Amino acid sequence: MGNTDSNEKLIQLMTSYENLVFSICLKMCGDYFAAQDITQETFISAFEHLESLSEGSEKAWICRIASNKCIDYLKSSERKASPTPEEEMPENVTSRDGPLETFVAKDVYKEFTDNCNALPDNYKEAARMHFIDGLTAKEISLKTGVPLKNVQTRIYRAREMLKTKMRKEDFLS
Repeated sequence: MGNTDSNEKLIQLMTSYENLVFSICLKMCGDYFAAQDITQETFISAFEHLESLSEGSEKAWICRIASNKCIDYLKSSERKASPTPEEEMPENVTSRDGPLETFVAKDVYKEFTDNCNALPDNYKEAARMHFIDGLTAKEISLKTGVPLKNVQTRIYRAREMLKTKMRKEDFLS
């Protein structure tokens, strides 16, 4: 696969599966900010191993990478051990949308959205626009007319409130 093709495939994977991968990571590790990092690591790993992707199994493949990255994260936080490259790549996966991935994505998304909506009004809008819609502070400022510094402060404070609300025990049964 050429470099341009690889870049386009990565963009397609991220566009299609970024929210699902994040949801899986959040459900498995229970930490919103670690889940953001692991989501990014998942797509980096996927990009590095695009040649092992078989057409039609993208969703299962990317979900398996995310799951393995989360397992590695949980192991490393307990034992401070590093994953080996073999552990992070999935075996040949033939199934597509599994019920677990669908459930996890909906459950975590709803939980996170509910927590954003429960924030005080001036933080709620900034949190939804930043964490759910993916807008930058500058984009939010332009869209709402609120000064950039105020938007940045609201995002920061919303993040702190969400950290408190979204503990590991809220996501792991």
